[in-house]
Amino acid sequence: MQNRFYNFLFFISIVIIIASCANRGTPSGGEKDILPPEIIKSEPENFSTNFNKKEIKIYFNEYIKTKNLTKQLVISPPMKTQPDITPLGSASKYITIKIFDTLQPNTTYAINFGNSIVDNNEENPFKYYRYVFSTGDYIDSLSVKGTIKDALSFDVDDYVSVALYELDSTYNDSLIFKKEPNYITNTLDTTTSFKIENVKAGKYMLRALKDKNSDNKFQQKTEKIAFYENPVILPQDTAKVFELELFQETPNYRASKPSLVAGEKIIFGYEGDYKNIKIDLLSKVTDSFVGRYYKDEKTDSLLYYYNPKLKVDSLIFKISNQKVVDTFTVRIRDKKRDSLIITPSPKGTIGIEKDFFIKSNIPFTNINQSKITIRDKDSALVDFKTKYDTLKNSYAFKFNKTVDNEYKVQLLPEALTDLFNNTNDTLNYNLKTQTQYKYFNFRVILENAKYPVIVQLTDTNYEVIAEQYIETPQPVDFNFLDPKRFHLRLIYDTNKNKKYDTGDYLKGIQPERVSYHPDIIEGTAGFDEVLTLKLLD
Repeated sequence: MQNRFYNFLFFISIVIIIASCANRGTPSGGEKDILPPEIIKSEPENFSTNFNKKEIKIYFNEYIKTKNLTKQLVISPPMKTQPDITPLGSASKYITIKIFDTLQPNTTYAINFGNSIVDNNEENPFKYYRYVFSTGDYIDSLSVKGTIKDALSFDVDDYVSVALYELDSTYNDSLIFKKEPNYITNTLDTTTSFKIENVKAGKYMLRALKDKNSDNKFQQKTEKIAFYENPVILPQDTAKVFELELFQETPNYRASKPSLVAGEKIIFGYEGDYKNIKIDLLSKVTDSFVGRYYKDEKTDSLLYYYNPKLKVDSLIFKISNQKVVDTFTVRIRDKKRDSLIITPSPKGTIGIEKDFFIKSNIPFTNINQSKITIRDKDSALVDFKTKYDTLKNSYAFKFNKTVDNEYKVQLLPEALTDLFNNTNDTLNYNLKTQTQYKYFNFRVILENAKYPVIVQLTDTNYEVIAEQYIETPQPVDFNFLDPKRFHLRLIYDTNKNKKYDTGDYLKGIQPERVSYHPDIIEGTAGFDEVLTLKLLD
């Protein structure tokens, strides 16, 4: 009996142990993997010399994949034919690099993967991996380092390419338009600094590009550029830190072939600066002929209207911009004329120190101010003046405004006349200003400034909200601002032309110097703020 009892206890104990083991719960999977993959070996080994292979394999301790490889990969010197690199997205325990290009003799190559190699599960990056090899007897070990800033913006572009061009008998500044550099690196997406490594001793010209199409060549119309004026000499400049300023050039002027787009309306396209363009008709016309043009707001083109209608097959025009002259023939056909469209700006609320504008799609030829009135909320007449801008085809209505007021602008019929002798119907526009508690007032005091300067307030997208041109030390007041976040920007007007001048690479001209207040200005409604900006020499 006693033996049966002990046997029963033993059985119960076994059941309890088994049940306990069975109810331990579902495994959690362990701690999250935060470690990057590791390289086991490379074939050939990294930093090999006398390299003559067409294929490289890099083996890892776990499954890896590449991520954003096309943006991250930088090969220095650039290869004319890009190597084939696998895997792309799919998982593998090794990377294969197949080389198709004919490699230069006695040259050190660096294949920079950036942060594109990640493990397959958690995408932990193997940061800044570089595979380096030399077709000669040794690895070049010199380097050039520095920082990138934007000439006009407080923010700096990511993925900026920085390059060295060897200063030999074949070098000229135009090489950047048509030839890849000798050495190149990229700032990627996390830093504004750069370092070009594995460079051989010699003299080089240092350049940088926001290379949008990834061809290692400069496209003036769409890409930013930066350049260091003097040669970089290695090895003596290895310890130096270079600062490059990216800027957007004004594209070289070029006229496009014009075409008729509506009745007595011709579009003249262009690239570059338009403010000095002149359009002259060379064809013989009647004495009553009138031609006028203005800048289209949305495109790089001038809209040319003429009157009266001509019974000709074509018209010949001379387009000049300073020393550049082109002659074009425009075929003329019967087309419907545009209808007159008049547009006010702004609508509703108007700033205390802002003008009211009236624009139209057809050039104005006359304004009759006797048919125009402006009255405030007490119905009192308000004195005003108008100013016509030919390049914008707009009239600015200039009048004094007060806070918390309303203004009614009325244009009676025939107040405005366009090139086709169209006139307006009765037009009524209602404007209002806000109370003083809805505005933000801002005073800037400059210390150690070199005059003249342009003081600007921009929004967070760097669009200019207000600016003043200052030639002598004085407080700079920006009043009646809409409350928002601002950047405070200062432009040193070196050539005293009262505007910001960007650089010109081929002429060796750097952009005008720009300073920013380091902090965002928080414009608060109903508040006045005074800020002192201390400037460095």
